[in-house]
Amino acid sequence: MQLQKLSVSLFSCIALVSVALAAATIWLFLTNPVTVATAVNEGDVTPLVRQLAQVLYQALSGLLKYL
Repeated sequence: MQLQKLSVSLFSCIALVSVALAAATIWLFLTNPVTVATAVNEGDVTPLVRQLAQVLYQALSGLLKYL
């Protein structure tokens, strides 16, 4: 029974992180397509990861303002 609870909560955490990352990627693609296109064209994902981290940080800080 403990293993089932652990696996469900682990799956839930992974699913939430995946959804947040997908939403941030879509948001970044819509708001800053030049960064995404440059990262895909050059094969350098550093600017893309930096922008994704910034989008996630802004979203979390906006949510924490309400708490």
